[in-house]
Amino acid sequence: MVIFRCRCTAANGWQPHTVRGAMSGALKKTLGLMVTPGKIEGRGRGYRIW
Repeated sequence: MVIFRCRCTAANGWQPHTVRGAMSGALKKTLGLMVTPGKIEGRGRGYRIW
């Protein structure tokens, strides 16, 4: 699954640093999922969740 930062900020009204914090705090540390940040050409920054 890939989550794009721009969609999270638009959907929730969050700032980009809040999205990063949610990805690393809630998904990575709390749930133990592997979250890999990256940039996809033409779509912006995203996070791959394993």
